[in-house]
Amino acid sequence: MSAWAAPETLHVPIDHHSAVQTAADRARELARACRMSGALPDRAAVLASELASNISKHARNGALFLQQSPGGTAFSEVALDIVAVDNGPGIPDIGLSLTDGFSTTRTMGAGLGAVRRIASDLTLRSAAGRGTLAHARLAAPGGARPLADIGALCLPADGQQTCGDAYAVVEDDEGLTGLVVDGLGHGPDAAAASRRAVRTFLARPDAPLPEVFDALHSALRHTRGAAAAAVRIGAGRAEYCGVGNIRAAALSPHGITQQFTGQAGIVGYNLPAPRSRCLDMSDHTGLVLYTDGIDHRWTRDPDPAELSLPPTLLAASLAHTHRRRRDDATVLAVGSPLGIG
Repeated sequence: MSAWAAPETLHVPIDHHSAVQTAADRARELARACRMSGALPDRAAVLASELASNISKHARNGALFLQQSPGGTAFSEVALDIVAVDNGPGIPDIGLSLTDGFSTTRTMGAGLGAVRRIASDLTLRSAAGRGTLAHARLAAPGGARPLADIGALCLPADGQQTCGDAYAVVEDDEGLTGLVVDGLGHGPDAAAASRRAVRTFLARPDAPLPEVFDALHSALRHTRGAAAAAVRIGAGRAEYCGVGNIRAAALSPHGITQQFTGQAGIVGYNLPAPRSRCLDMSDHTGLVLYTDGIDHRWTRDPDPAELSLPPTLLAASLAHTHRRRRDDATVLAVGSPLGIG
């Protein structure tokens, strides 16, 4: 069994050329905080610098998201995710842009060629007029295998040092179970409620989802309470259970086919009888859970190209484009099939 409790995501807006150095510094600091050894912190800085520099030179309204990758918990297994997103104009020829020495600005042309060489994995998507998304993962040789097909971001509200949201994911032979929690309000008290919920969930993640919510309710009685949603995916089906304002959307090649909202109530204060709902996943490409820091109106007329993104890029796109910055925001995107459907 592999388990993962979310770290907070670092958000670096690339709104000035000086932000390139800021991105490099933050990536190096995060790699060191994750106890990545040897040259890995400096490589993380180079990846962030190159991705940020591309945004600064060629794009508009860009940002980097930096966080520890969903994977093993041992320090030797840590990996780092660096995700870059912008709003255009896009890369006309991705293959050419990844060629060493290629440049459209008469610079040395390290850019994406250097990113491809340094990163353990690189995923890149771009569309004319809609922008570019790039996900560079950096891991030690022989490091942890990433958890399934998962993308997630957890961002504090503007002006807050701590995020009141949290998420956790557990993968086993039967499938995957994910939990997203939104502590009421903001700041340290909201974060304390969310983290207690995550610890409670990780103590018995294989319990039936209604039992998970009963345990969460008992654990959060002396906190300010929280909204919570859980999803379990395996054997071609998904099960959803939620209380409060965390939403879920089921994705397919034809768009969003089904949406779920939590039952009215507050975990830790007034819990209704938890009720699960099931979904056939055989024709679906994934599920997205998100807190109210993401504007739910993104589901009304979603861009098919956005829905087809890999989970890490989909989570970054939603957070970049549809985030309500006055609130904590968390997105958990889970792809399907996960090798289990």
